[in-house]
Amino acid sequence: MAIITLNNNSLSNISSLPAGVGGKVLQIVQASTTTETIKTNSTFSDTGLTADITPSATSSKVLIFVNCGGVGKASSDTYAQLKLLRGSTSLVTFEQRGGYTGDTGINKVGSCSTFYEDSPSTTSATTYKVQLRSGNNSSYAQMGDSASTSSIILMEIAGW
Repeated sequence: MAIITLNNNSLSNISSLPAGVGGKVLQIVQASTTTETIKTNSTFSDTGLTADITPSATSSKVLIFVNCGGVGKASSDTYAQLKLLRGSTSLVTFEQRGGYTGDTGINKVGSCSTFYEDSPSTTSATTYKVQLRSGNNSSYAQMGDSASTSSIILMEIAGW
């Protein structure tokens, strides 16, 4: 068995991976908000949780990490729905029935999160955002209750 010894300089001097091997982190973008968003109808609307990234190659992947704090519903038979979008393209509805109890009790569920891998196939500035809606037009769903922090992290990864 051969033993390979690396010194500290070996890893820091790597500037690219061999052809066909992706996975290098090229950039990281982070944004957060403590703004409360309340929705009283079933139309998805922006929450203010948004971040922009400009991929360096069309083959790059973007890993998206989202954590929405202060999610809940009012005192009616409703629930919160959260959706991740790239521009106006829906990627995933990551919370379908946040706070749902089947009754009229108030329910604050805390945080809802998602992780998503996207292939935007562009080198143009790309916006990722979270939208919220109420599952029942008669009452409200919310994100950001009590100034809870919601965050989004975008990581550009060299294509694989």
